Amino acid sequence: MKKLLPFLFSFLGILTFSQQVESLTTILNDKISIRALELYDGKVWYSGTDSKFGFVDLKNFNNQKQIKLSEKKLQFRTLAQNKESFFAINIESPAYFFKIDKKDLVYKIVHTDTTKTAFYDALLVYNKFGIAFGDPDPTQKLNLAFSVDGGSKWTSCDCKNWPKLEKGEAAFAASNTNISNYAGRLWIATGGKKSRIYKKRAISCKWDVYETPFIQGESSQGIYSIDFGSKKFGVAVGGDYTKQDANANNIATTIDGGKTWQIQASGKNAGYTTCVKIKPNSKGKEIISIGDQHISYSSDFGKTWNKISDEKGFFVCKWVDENTVILAGKDKISLLKLKF
Repeated sequence: MKKLLPFLFSFLGILTFSQQVESLTTILNDKISIRALELYDGKVWYSGTDSKFGFVDLKNFNNQKQIKLSEKKLQFRTLAQNKESFFAINIESPAYFFKIDKKDLVYKIVHTDTTKTAFYDALLVYNKFGIAFGDPDPTQKLNLAFSVDGGSKWTSCDCKNWPKLEKGEAAFAASNTNISNYAGRLWIATGGKKSRIYKKRAISCKWDVYETPFIQGESSQGIYSIDFGSKKFGVAVGGDYTKQDANANNIATTIDGGKTWQIQASGKNAGYTTCVKIKPNSKGKEIISIGDQHISYSSDFGKTWNKISDEKGFFVCKWVDENTVILAGKDKISLLKLKF
């Protein structure tokens, strides 16, 4: 038995973590920081620093285009789309809401938030509905903006049913993924003094708030990214940006739509994580996550994680298909091919 056990454990490890990196190809090099991605028309679209917006064709990497949405050096950490348009909002005040036509890339500013505290963390648009949220206003409520006409008009909303945040509770402009939607449900994740989940139905103004066991208490701690694979199953990742190797209480999952969360792999993962995405059609069983220092993978609903690459400098990721992931971050966009 002593000779068989090491072999058995090794074999089980292969079964559990059968995914491997087949290739990691850089398809864009530029002086840019990218924290938001969208896929459309066989291309990966991005927004980033210095007002830059553009695409790379995933079938022909040489087919690229980049434009500047402003002569000002705006920093974009958001990007969203519906059938007709892309949308992007810069961080810091004044916050400009850009609408970009998909056919000709003609863009215009459709809304401006001039409040001193304007700092938008995430943006989501689908069909006619859009929501953007940012750092708390002086009344300790998240700064919310809504659209109900496909993004042509945006309204800053003082939602009376929005729960008041704790002092020091906010959100992170990390990868435009601390907001998630599935089947008409919306989830927003916060961090800092408190790390909680806010949930509502898209057509309702009633928000529910749920506590989490996530690491929290300091301004750099909490949930940075969430994703849902069904109405019930979701995953949250994050940690402490100032302590990238710290890996306690920085991954959690829910099986009841966000009401309760269970810590997973505490002390047994690669550390601070900025973006998480569930593999298409896996319903949450297979998940990829990235941080500044790693690319990691789970094949058991987030219970255990395998670091599949030490590649550094990625902030955001998005599945192209069941074997391909787009990664972006500091000065680059890369295409990751996985084999199983």
